[in-house]
Amino acid sequence: MITLTQPASVTVQPGQRLTITCQVSYSVSSYATAWIRQPAGKGLEWIGIARVGYRTDYKDSLKNKFSIDLDSSSNTVTLNGQNVQSEDTAVYYCARQPHHENNLVLPSKTSQKTSEIKKLQLLSKMMPENSQKSLRSL
Repeated sequence: MITLTQPASVTVQPGQRLTITCQVSYSVSSYATAWIRQPAGKGLEWIGIARVGYRTDYKDSLKNKFSIDLDSSSNTVTLNGQNVQSEDTAVYYCARQPHHENNLVLPSKTSQKTSEIKKLQLLSKMMPENSQKSLRSL
Protein backbone atom coordinates (compact mmCIF):
# COMPACT_ATOMS: atom_id res chain seq x y z
CA MET A 1 0.00 0.00 0.00
CA ILE A 2 1.28 3.43 -0.93
CA THR A 3 1.03 6.09 1.75
CA LEU A 4 1.44 9.86 1.74
CA THR A 5 1.45 11.32 5.24
CA GLN A 6 0.88 15.00 5.97
CA PRO A 7 0.16 16.94 9.16
CA ALA A 8 -3.53 17.10 10.05
CA SER A 9 -3.40 20.89 10.11
CA VAL A 10 -1.00 23.79 9.79
CA THR A 11 -1.74 27.31 11.04
CA VAL A 12 0.09 30.29 9.57
CA GLN A 13 -0.49 34.00 10.09
CA PRO A 14 -0.95 36.28 7.05
CA GLY A 15 2.37 37.35 5.61
CA GLN A 16 4.24 34.41 7.09
CA ARG A 17 5.89 31.43 5.44
CA LEU A 18 4.03 28.15 4.98
CA THR A 19 5.82 24.80 5.20
CA ILE A 20 4.04 21.47 4.76
CA THR A 21 6.05 18.26 4.60
CA CYS A 22 4.69 15.09 3.02
CA GLN A 23 6.34 11.81 4.04
CA VAL A 24 5.86 9.19 1.32
CA SER A 25 6.35 5.43 1.23
CA TYR A 26 7.91 5.38 -2.24
CA SER A 27 11.13 6.74 -3.70
CA VAL A 28 10.85 10.40 -4.69
CA SER A 29 13.54 9.61 -7.25
CA SER A 30 11.28 7.11 -9.01
CA TYR A 31 7.94 8.90 -8.97
CA ALA A 32 6.78 12.47 -9.46
CA THR A 33 4.94 14.05 -6.54
CA ALA A 34 2.52 16.94 -6.89
CA TRP A 35 0.91 19.42 -4.53
CA ILE A 36 -2.73 20.36 -5.00
CA ARG A 37 -5.00 22.53 -2.88
CA GLN A 38 -8.73 22.89 -2.45
CA PRO A 39 -10.22 26.00 -0.84
CA ALA A 40 -13.49 25.45 1.01
CA GLY A 41 -16.40 25.15 -1.41
CA LYS A 42 -14.15 25.29 -4.47
CA GLY A 43 -12.49 22.87 -6.84
CA LEU A 44 -9.00 21.43 -6.79
CA GLU A 45 -6.15 23.70 -7.84
CA TRP A 46 -2.87 22.28 -9.08
CA ILE A 47 0.19 23.95 -7.50
CA GLY A 48 3.17 22.09 -8.89
CA ILE A 49 4.93 18.78 -9.43
CA ALA A 50 8.48 17.59 -8.81
CA ARG A 51 10.73 14.57 -9.20
CA VAL A 52 14.42 14.15 -8.45
CA GLY A 53 16.44 14.78 -11.61
CA TYR A 54 13.62 16.55 -13.46
CA ARG A 55 12.53 20.14 -13.76
CA THR A 56 9.92 21.18 -11.22
CA ASP A 57 6.81 22.62 -12.86
CA TYR A 58 4.41 25.08 -11.24
CA LYS A 59 1.10 26.63 -12.13
CA ASP A 60 2.05 29.97 -13.68
CA SER A 61 0.00 32.07 -11.29
CA LEU A 62 1.54 30.35 -8.23
CA LYS A 63 5.19 29.90 -9.23
CA ASN A 64 6.30 33.02 -7.36
CA LYS A 65 4.45 32.00 -4.19
CA PHE A 66 5.26 28.30 -3.84
CA SER A 67 8.30 26.07 -4.16
CA ILE A 68 8.68 22.31 -3.77
CA ASP A 69 11.70 20.67 -2.14
CA LEU A 70 12.55 16.98 -2.43
CA ASP A 71 14.68 14.96 -0.01
CA SER A 72 15.55 11.57 -1.46
CA SER A 73 17.30 10.43 1.73
CA SER A 74 14.10 10.69 3.76
CA ASN A 75 11.57 10.48 0.90
CA THR A 76 9.90 13.72 1.86
CA VAL A 77 8.33 16.33 -0.38
CA THR A 78 7.98 19.78 1.15
CA LEU A 79 5.75 22.59 -0.04
CA ASN A 80 7.01 26.05 0.86
CA GLY A 81 4.81 29.12 0.52
CA GLN A 82 5.84 32.71 1.07
CA ASN A 83 3.74 35.68 2.13
CA VAL A 84 0.62 33.56 2.51
CA GLN A 85 -2.71 35.37 2.76
CA SER A 86 -6.25 34.47 3.75
CA GLU A 87 -7.01 33.46 0.16
CA ASP A 88 -4.40 30.71 0.50
CA THR A 89 -6.50 28.97 3.14
CA ALA A 90 -7.26 25.50 1.75
CA VAL A 91 -6.83 21.78 2.19
CA TYR A 92 -3.41 20.96 0.72
CA TYR A 93 -2.76 17.52 -0.74
CA CYS A 94 0.42 15.83 -1.84
CA ALA A 95 -0.14 13.29 -4.59
CA ARG A 96 1.89 10.69 -6.47
CA GLN A 97 1.92 10.29 -10.24
CA PRO A 98 2.12 6.69 -11.46
CA HIS A 99 4.61 5.87 -14.20
CA HIS A 100 3.50 6.71 -17.73
CA GLU A 101 0.09 7.90 -16.66
CA ASN A 102 -1.27 11.40 -17.00
CA ASN A 103 -3.14 11.39 -13.72
CA LEU A 104 -2.29 11.54 -10.04
CA VAL A 105 -2.88 9.38 -7.00
CA LEU A 106 -4.50 11.33 -4.17
CA PRO A 107 -5.08 10.43 -0.54
CA SER A 108 -8.67 9.54 0.25
CA LYS A 109 -10.68 12.27 1.95
CA THR A 110 -11.68 9.82 4.67
CA SER A 111 -8.62 10.90 6.65
CA GLN A 112 -6.59 14.08 6.84
CA LYS A 113 -3.52 11.97 7.52
CA THR A 114 -2.51 8.73 5.82
CA SER A 115 -5.24 6.65 4.26
CA GLU A 116 -6.02 4.56 1.27
CA ILE A 117 -5.40 6.30 -2.00
CA LYS A 118 -7.45 6.69 -5.11
CA LYS A 119 -6.82 7.85 -8.62
CA LEU A 120 -8.37 11.13 -9.59
CA GLN A 121 -8.56 10.83 -13.35
CA LEU A 122 -9.80 14.34 -14.01
CA LEU A 123 -7.00 16.08 -12.17
CA SER A 124 -4.71 16.03 -15.20
CA LYS A 125 -7.08 18.39 -16.98
CA MET A 126 -6.07 21.13 -14.56
CA MET A 127 -2.36 20.81 -15.26
CA PRO A 128 -0.66 23.15 -17.71
CA GLU A 129 -0.08 21.40 -21.03
CA ASN A 130 3.71 21.68 -20.79
CA SER A 131 3.62 19.85 -17.47
CA GLN A 132 1.43 17.12 -18.91
CA LYS A 133 3.98 16.59 -21.68
CA SER A 134 6.93 16.47 -19.32
CA LEU A 135 5.15 14.01 -17.04
CA ARG A 136 4.41 11.63 -19.89
CA SER A 137 8.14 11.24 -20.38
CA LEU A 138 8.82 10.29 -16.75
